[in-house]
Amino acid sequence: MRTDKVSLRGRLVRDMIRNTMDSAMGHRIQTGELRKNPVEPAWVRPQGYDYELVELENFSMEYLRPVQVSTGRVVLQLHGGGYIGPMKNIYRDFAVCYSKQSMGGDVLTIDYRVAPEYPYPAALEDALEAYRWLLEEKKYAPQKIVVAGDSAGGGLALALALYLRDHGMAMPAGLALMSPWTDLTCSGESHKTNFHRDPQFGNTTDNLLHDSAYIGDADPRDPYLSPVFGEFWGMPPVLMQVGSEEVLLSDTLRVADKLRMTKGKLRVSVYDGMFHVFQMAMRLIPESREAWEEVGAFLQILYGIRRKPEGKIVKRVKSGRRQGAGQ
Repeated sequence: MRTDKVSLRGRLVRDMIRNTMDSAMGHRIQTGELRKNPVEPAWVRPQGYDYELVELENFSMEYLRPVQVSTGRVVLQLHGGGYIGPMKNIYRDFAVCYSKQSMGGDVLTIDYRVAPEYPYPAALEDALEAYRWLLEEKKYAPQKIVVAGDSAGGGLALALALYLRDHGMAMPAGLALMSPWTDLTCSGESHKTNFHRDPQFGNTTDNLLHDSAYIGDADPRDPYLSPVFGEFWGMPPVLMQVGSEEVLLSDTLRVADKLRMTKGKLRVSVYDGMFHVFQMAMRLIPESREAWEEVGAFLQILYGIRRKPEGKIVKRVKSGRRQGAGQ
C-alpha cells in the first residue's frame, strides 16, 4: 500500500491529528478521558426529519426518521468510543448520513451502557435489545435492517451478528463497519507495523485500546467480546472500511480472511494513508466522501435499490486512493 496517493486535505487532517496527539490534550484523547464526559452544544435536528428519544430500562435510543417517508428500511447504528464513551453529536450526524445513503431509511442509534460501570456483556445486551425492539416493537423485517458501527461499535456489530446466528435468531441484511475494533487483546500485527504511523493511537500503549475496562472479568478472546476469534459462517454481506495507517488495520484484515474462508459476501476497502474512523471528516476530505459513497452503494445493493452487477459489489475508485478486495 502506498500513501503518496493521499489527498492534500487528507494529509493535512492526518497531520493535524498527529500534532494534536503530541500535545497535552492528546493523552486525554488516547486514554479516553475526553470521551467519558463530552461537553457539546445541543444537536440541531435537520429540517425534514423527525427525532424521537426512546427510553428503555437500561439505556436510551435515538430514532431518526425522514418526515412523511416510510421505506421499511432501517439502520441500527452502534457508535464507537472504546466502550467507555457515550453518544456524541458526530453520531447524530452519522445517522443523517445513513438515512440519506439508504435513500430515506430510518436510523436507530443506541446510547448503550459503557465501562467501567458496565463491563461486558452490557453493551452486547443493549445492542441485542435494540435489535429486538426493531423487530418486535416496530415490525421491521430483518432483511430491511442493516447494522452499522465504527471502532468499538463495529466490533459490537460483529459480536451481535455472531450472537444472533448462534442463537438461531433472524439475521440482518448486512453489516457496514468502519475501522472495527475486533480484538481487545491487541494482538494484531499492525499494532507493531503501524505503531509509529498511527496518528491517533500510535507511539504508546497508554491508551483506551489496551487493558480495556470493558473486558471486566471476561476472557478477552471470547468472540462476543473480540469477534476476531470467532467463526464467520452464516454471516450476512459485510462492508469493512479501514485506514492503512491504523494500529487496528489487522482487526479488519484478520476478520476479512476468516469471512473469505466461508465464501461470505464481503467488501474490504483499505484507504491509503488514512487514520482511525476517517469518515468523521464527513465531506471535508475526498477519502471520507468516497467512503460514505461506498457505504451508500452497499446499502442500496442490500435494499435492492441498485442491482449488483455480475454478482459483485462494484464501486468506482477515484484517483486510486482506495485499495479494495471483494468476494
